[in-house]
Amino acid sequence: MFTLYSMQLSANSYKARLMLSLLGQDFQLVEINALAGENRTPDYLKLNPAGQVPILMLADGRSLPESGAIMHYLADGTAYLPDERFARAEVLRWMFFEQHSHDPFIGQARFWLHLQKGGRALKQNLLEEWEDRGYDALRVMDTHLNGRSFLACDHPTIADIALYANTHLAHEGGFDLAPFQNVRIWLQRISRVPGFVPIAWAPEQNLQNA
Repeated sequence: MFTLYSMQLSANSYKARLMLSLLGQDFQLVEINALAGENRTPDYLKLNPAGQVPILMLADGRSLPESGAIMHYLADGTAYLPDERFARAEVLRWMFFEQHSHDPFIGQARFWLHLQKGGRALKQNLLEEWEDRGYDALRVMDTHLNGRSFLACDHPTIADIALYANTHLAHEGGFDLAPFQNVRIWLQRISRVPGFVPIAWAPEQNLQNA
């Protein structure tokens, strides 16, 4: 069985939990409160020297950090990561977009303005950039989704899961999704995929604290 080290409120951790649920995978969940520094303990840093959540622990003891890598690993051999060469490249295109054009602005705005106490004062110099670049990312997505059901293929892939996590929480970073009709319809479509669970979900019978 997999073990997932995860923080419940973390969008990156949610990507991994959602992927496991969509695939019907059983897993043990270990809650790591990064806001309280539980990701900086010596034991945790042995698993991931970068001190980030999530980490997927395999049954053989190997650990895999980084939400994108975890989703890629879990989805291999499923429709969430297509075999066809161009389709797979399209998935990667949107995974890269999420990392360089979306998460650094929409994700960071949510973390510092919604989760981190005093974050607005600490990051005041970045607020304008986050807003400008975050709305740029939403416009790119909205334009691309015009006439499309999903981002990369005609069915959901890990690209959709990667971008869903922070997009559906964008309002917590101060972003208004009202002008982005295609994005809002896409969010609703993802929430109806079999196996979908919200960010608050956890397999409580397996929940552990670090």
